[in-house]
Formats: sequence, C-alpha cells, structure tokens
Amino acid sequence: MQRTFFTALAALALIAAATAPAHAQDINALLKDADHYRMSADNLQVETQISVFNTDGSPDKERRYTVFAQADRKSLVLMQSPVEKGQKVLMLGDDFWLVMPGSQRPMRITPMQKLLGDASTGDIATLRWAGDYTGQLVGEEPCTTDAKAPMCLHLSLQAARKGVTYQRIELWIGKAHHEPVRADLFVQSDKLAKQARFVVDKNAKPASVSEMVLMDQLSNKKETRIKYLARKDRTVPGEWLNPMFLARNTTLE
Repeated sequence: MQRTFFTALAALALIAAATAPAHAQDINALLKDADHYRMSADNLQVETQISVFNTDGSPDKERRYTVFAQADRKSLVLMQSPVEKGQKVLMLGDDFWLVMPGSQRPMRITPMQKLLGDASTGDIATLRWAGDYTGQLVGEEPCTTDAKAPMCLHLSLQAARKGVTYQRIELWIGKAHHEPVRADLFVQSDKLAKQARFVVDKNAKPASVSEMVLMDQLSNKKETRIKYLARKDRTVPGEWLNPMFLARNTTLE
C-alpha cells in the first residue's frame, strides 16, 4: 500500500515536471502566432500614422513615422511630420535613445516616452510580445464584453525584464487563428494605463493588424489610433543602429 502511494506521488511529480515547460512553450508559441499579425518578417519597414481624437470624436493631432523594425529587438523610428522632421528614436533591446537635429549627443529615454497622444515610443518601436513576456493561459472567454462575441484565449503576461514597455499585459487573442483582439496594458505600479484594440485586415496577404486603437485609462480619456499604412521587407545597414552614427548623420539613405 505504502509502495503504491509513493509510486503514485512519483508519477505525479514526473507529470508536473513534464507539463510545466510544455505549458511555457505553448504560451510562447501563442505569442509568436499573435506577433505574426504585427511583424510578418524579421526585418520590416512600416509606414505608421498616429492620430489623436478628442472625447467627442473630433480629430486633434496627427503625425507620420517610418519604423524600421529589425530582428533581435532592434528598431529605428524616423519622424516624418514637419514639426518633428529629423528626430529619430533608436531601440536596442531595452535601451532607447532620442536623437535631435543639431545635437551631437543622443538622449536616453524610456519606452514610455510619449510620442503623440497615448502612443509611446515603445508602442510603435516594439511589434513583438514573444521573448519579452512570459505568462499563462487563463482560459477561453468572449473576445469582447458582449456575451455573444466569438471566443478568445485570454493570456495573462508578465514582463520578462524591467526594460519592456509594460510590466503586465492581459491579452485576448482569437481562439482559432490567434490574432490579437484586445489588451489591457499595465505600468510598473500595476495601474491600468491603456486599453488596446487591434483591427485585423483579413484581406491582406498575409492577414495583418492594420490599426491599434489605444484608450487612455489614467488621464485625458482620449483615443489614439496607430495605423500601419504599409509594410515591406527591409533590412537597414548596421551603422543605422548606432546612436552615435545617428547623431553625426542628419540624413540617412
């Protein structure tokens, strides 16, 4: 009897040891699937437009950006609107720099540095969750508050490092195809900073997120829309990903 009891315990321990890594791998696989809707290749050029709308729906401000999202968590953002022309943001892993025209010294910034409205540098420079977050599958839930909505998988994500944009994300992805649907974005104090909604263009080849809509939950309650106007494969020269090179060279190409 006692031998049978210990044999059962050993079997349960082996099952637990085998299941935990598999579960972690499942979460990472789900995040990679969701990432593919925003980042369809390792190296991309993404033409991006940020528009801010007042609480009554009227337009407030609008800016244009060219984002070079590269492999290994590297991104370069070129600001294209006249009021910001010449400014650049460089992301290398958890490190962010702002390069101003005429300045010889790049300035360190955080991924939460505001660009326009509720869009931060991290919101447009980072197009992946896999590798930045770990977590667990909470379960299946309606994709929206409407009980008749399609079912989603609810993932509860924790930042793998302190330097990522959000310390916690509650993410809902499509049950069948794992496309991102919506997310609650939490800052380090565990306050809900923003809520995001993702618009997927299912007619695109491949299907991709065409817009991310951000709703501020801390202050002004305005709506910020990040629209991805065009994507194409693009690997930038290595020197473009050097903050000192960017400070010395006002124009690229």
